Amino acid sequence: MLGSDYSTKFSPWLASGSLSPRLIHDEVKRYENERQANSSTYWVLFELIWRDYFRFLSVKYGNLLFHIGGPRNVQRNWSQDKKLFESWRDGCTGYPLIDANMKELSTTGFMSNRGRQIVCSFLVRDMGIDWRMGAEWFETCLLDYDPCSNYGNWTYGSGVGNDPREDRYFSIPKQAQTYDPEGEYVAYWLPRLLTIPREKRNFPGSLYIRQIVPLKFGTTGRHNKEETSLGGARRRNDRRWNRN
Repeated sequence: MLGSDYSTKFSPWLASGSLSPRLIHDEVKRYENERQANSSTYWVLFELIWRDYFRFLSVKYGNLLFHIGGPRNVQRNWSQDKKLFESWRDGCTGYPLIDANMKELSTTGFMSNRGRQIVCSFLVRDMGIDWRMGAEWFETCLLDYDPCSNYGNWTYGSGVGNDPREDRYFSIPKQAQTYDPEGEYVAYWLPRLLTIPREKRNFPGSLYIRQIVPLKFGTTGRHNKEETSLGGARRRNDRRWNRN
């Protein structure tokens, strides 16, 4: 998530039409034939396929991609709580991994693919906010904004698109441990965390700002009765998603 070589950074040029996806495909295949195929070449081609998928999805469903119920007209009682949304938008949720990604987005116009999935999950699953508000903020900020990919991914991530798992959830503790175990990424975008021991940067407690909502599975990443009973926002969101 931190650095320049975890992704190709082709997306702004693809979105503007300055770079051909066919050219990328042909060059990757040439590299594989002349040298070797590896995990990097696999993922470049994989993401190009996803890009095409969302284009075909937009052709099939048209304006339904922008409707609150998405292509499948899923009925959810979404919140449009301004305070909650602004805390997410401004990177002030109290969760460093969320806040760092949102700070990167507003500062640079870019966010990693992993980060986009994490902040989407947090907005719609933990906050229960209308997914379109998140999609519109991405549209405002992203250098690589593309309507098909942006709204396609948001409908997918919020459970109103073609994802067979309607309740897809990204656990912040698990994501932090996997992708930023030393807290380097969060400390880069949130310098106040630099003085905190690395192992505590993603969950610094009172050393950081107050968490605006509890997580679905708590800060341990495990489901238990105490954690799922925390806070009115969490309970309201459980009812919204028909959870017991």
